Amino acid sequence: MTSPATPSVSPSRPPAAAEASTSLGTSAALGGSRSLPDWCPAWAERLGDSYLSGTSCVFLMHGNVRDLVPVAAPNAAGSAPDPAAWGTVSDFLAREMFGRWDIVLAYDVGKGLRPLAGPDPNRLRTMAQWLTERIGNAATWPRDPDQAVAAIDAILERNLIDPPEQRKRIAVVLDYAQYLVPDGEAGSRSAASRLVRVLGWATNPLLRRVNVAVVLLADTISEVHPRLVQNPAITAIEVPMPDAGDRERFALATAAAAGVKPEQMEGVRQVAAVSGGLTLESLRAVISLSAREGNAPDGPEFTARKKDLIERSCHGLIEFIQPRLTLDAVAGHVDAKQRLEADARAIKRGQFESAPMGYLICGPVGTGKSFIAECYAGSVGIPCVVLKNFRSKYVGETEGNLEHALGVLRSLGPVVVVIDEADAALGNRQSDGDSGTSARVFSMIARQMGDTRYRGKIVWMLLTSRPDLLPIDLKRQGRAEVHIPLFYPHDQAEMDAMFAAMARKSHVKLAPGLPGPIDLELGLSGADIESVVLAARRKGLEQAADAGAPTPDTISADDLKAALDDFMPSAQGLEKEMQEIAAVLECTEKRFLPERWKVKVGQPGGRSRLQERLAAIREVIGS
Repeated sequence: MTSPATPSVSPSRPPAAAEASTSLGTSAALGGSRSLPDWCPAWAERLGDSYLSGTSCVFLMHGNVRDLVPVAAPNAAGSAPDPAAWGTVSDFLAREMFGRWDIVLAYDVGKGLRPLAGPDPNRLRTMAQWLTERIGNAATWPRDPDQAVAAIDAILERNLIDPPEQRKRIAVVLDYAQYLVPDGEAGSRSAASRLVRVLGWATNPLLRRVNVAVVLLADTISEVHPRLVQNPAITAIEVPMPDAGDRERFALATAAAAGVKPEQMEGVRQVAAVSGGLTLESLRAVISLSAREGNAPDGPEFTARKKDLIERSCHGLIEFIQPRLTLDAVAGHVDAKQRLEADARAIKRGQFESAPMGYLICGPVGTGKSFIAECYAGSVGIPCVVLKNFRSKYVGETEGNLEHALGVLRSLGPVVVVIDEADAALGNRQSDGDSGTSARVFSMIARQMGDTRYRGKIVWMLLTSRPDLLPIDLKRQGRAEVHIPLFYPHDQAEMDAMFAAMARKSHVKLAPGLPGPIDLELGLSGADIESVVLAARRKGLEQAADAGAPTPDTISADDLKAALDDFMPSAQGLEKEMQEIAAVLECTEKRFLPERWKVKVGQPGGRSRLQERLAAIREVIGS
């Protein structure tokens, strides 16, 4: 079939692309040396380039597709921003991307078929009249997904056989595509029928010769059928979270509409600058609520509201931790602290290229892995997020949860992401009888951890007492590249520091000279020492209460000795030894090791003997 007559074009561009360039977009034609206006989102430029080059006529847009985007040029400098300059993704497609096209037809399972014409009533009437001639009165337009997709298919087929002068430029917007072509339902006849029709549009060479474009909108790409996602004729485009520039323009417009005073606009700018991770809809809620309550936009309420909105938008998949302490509060682990402090200074100076992609913090239970990760975030002065359990019992939902959480993390940066019990949380490349979910989750995490564009912006901290169970893919250089082992206090100086730290944490003092010599063979962890300090404190309180004396604020030598004599260390000696050896073998810098481990590792064949000992213990305890 021949394409409609088109204006003369450069020989280097295909005729289909040339025809499209005369109609795609309103503010400026796409193609050649011209492009969309600067205020248009970046993903729109990619959509236009893919269409004009003839690469695709079917597009799958996913990610932040429920948020607001610019739909009109911003007002001139010096004039008040216009809140109406933002709308939905569908609004942008109808008004700007396909603003000069004859027909823009939208469908979702809730609203059914309908024309999209933006704010132009004459254009809407023209579209409705043309559609009525082909699919009947608007009251009878199908809502059922099978009937609606069949009706769209019939419209596109008829447009192909119409004479060139009668052909229309048709754009189809299929919203909530995850319900039209869902993952995991190809066995259903109706789902399979819809999938085949969409694939047919993507691969039909005749549709590429005329002005036809199909845009599918889905919240998460993992919920869409993989045959559609992986088809080379379909271009997947991620809609990211809003960047700082978009947030500032939108925040100023929202603040002006909400009646924020001019002298508070600088505070609005500050809010926009630190609101990474918020959608524009959430940002509007924060600013509007502050204006209604009469609070400063950048007041103390903002942090709490931002935390709440992001956690809710992620459905509880991530949890913000507000670091209260810095690495100065960490007792012992001197060399590990020095390395972390140096990296924290580099990030604070903006020297992201010298910061590691991530850390593997390992060591036996009770060595303070979570505490040191939180203190590191406090030293850098950036948010700290705990990635919680994102796994679901429903097929495809786990990947969708993780996809959304990773999108938020990318917009938050710089941020510290803590994954506790990483060996259990992250899985591996094996499917483990879960239809491949574990392998896909592992792949998504590994791909994000290795993305060097986020070096220093997303700092991964994997915490585990069993680093030997973590896949080597995650532990290699370029991902969790700095492996820091933590150990129980290994000399009297560290023991003294640990007792003093736990006393401060318990809001009590140690009598002068305490704790005194401690048997290092006991293998007391930080958690053990805290338990001993609390037990000694209780003894002092009980004695004071029995004697009717004032409450003491100091732990006496007798009370501490009695608590130590009464304390029984954990009997899991082999497991602790296994965890300690695993941490030694994972260490990437010898200076992190206590002296006794440096000696063992430095001996000829030292690492091999440790590996043999680790294997022997694992054999004994069956792990």
